[in-house]
Amino acid sequence: MQTSELKNLKIAIVGAGYGGAAAAKALSLLGAQVDVYEQAGRTREVGAGIGLRPSTMNRFRQWGIFDAIAKVTSPSEYFEILTATGEPIMKEAWPADGEQTHTHLIHRGDFIEALLGVLPEGMVHLGHKLESVRDEGDRSVLAFANGRTVEADLVVGADGIKSVVRKELFSDKGPVFSGEHAYRAVISLDDAHGMVTDDNLRMYIGKGTKVYLLPLRHRGQVSFDITALCPDSAWNPEVTKDGVLATVEGFDERLVAITRGLDMSTVNIRAVYDIDPVDTWHSDSVVLLGDAAHSMLHHQGQGANSAIEDAGALADALRDAPSLKEALARYQATRKPETDKLQAISRQGWSEEEIEDVFPGQKPADAAPKE
Repeated sequence: MQTSELKNLKIAIVGAGYGGAAAAKALSLLGAQVDVYEQAGRTREVGAGIGLRPSTMNRFRQWGIFDAIAKVTSPSEYFEILTATGEPIMKEAWPADGEQTHTHLIHRGDFIEALLGVLPEGMVHLGHKLESVRDEGDRSVLAFANGRTVEADLVVGADGIKSVVRKELFSDKGPVFSGEHAYRAVISLDDAHGMVTDDNLRMYIGKGTKVYLLPLRHRGQVSFDITALCPDSAWNPEVTKDGVLATVEGFDERLVAITRGLDMSTVNIRAVYDIDPVDTWHSDSVVLLGDAAHSMLHHQGQGANSAIEDAGALADALRDAPSLKEALARYQATRKPETDKLQAISRQGWSEEEIEDVFPGQKPADAAPKE
């Protein structure tokens, strides 16, 4: 689109999470008029750590915010997958993107704070819970629970797995329960029983349970995540310490000890959901982004990265396509095949035998089969 067209483009982003904040930065750099509407009264992220892949960090470099993000991260060289008792299954360097080879490990709270911190003051409007969106072709109208209405040339639905924008305009299918729970905590390195000595992510797999150790050594902490099979589909299930301990029975005794030492009041407990692929992400004046478009299970660690890539691809398309309509079509054509694949792979029930399917060609050739 022409620079003059972009400067006259009024964009309303629904949701101030990773995808919404990243889109706000990328789209504002084009010169567009951008406002972000967030339902929460304050911005905060609970949970644990995530890894920002090399391609994601390169997007931040492109947007001039690499240093703001990197300073609250630990750079990791590789990830490792092991059996429940610590026998190696595979070890692989992170997929490089140009000269960027490290994945940067970061706490979710630090990440959203850093992203929002690089946006102009006044761009994010808190306390705006979306009730409806009306698509009028060349523009759309948002109605919020506080009584405010907003008109925009382009609405970006970055409002998460329970997206109102998606439900109103693109798909009335609800989130899908995975049959798993995630128990996440951030603990002191001193409480990690000597299991964290570098900045590399490790995952232990055994009998339907995956245990992740994601170092946050810049914080003196480690993100400890147990994902385990459970039929309880309540969004916020109630789980006892004994229940969590049962999921790591037979694991390395140090992992059991970490679990035993958890303060359950600090553990984020969630049933794990994703969504089925959405056929269409956009109309002429509304587009989906991030979890609203393609929420996926966390086994590939690609949810936040995909949202950032969406933001970059959307900005690229608006800059390069001759019209808004063509830009949105180009954005979907670029991103949807990738996220469809990631959604499918993330749904695979990982076992030691399935690593080759999930990470093709990456299991060591000389790894002897387990008897």
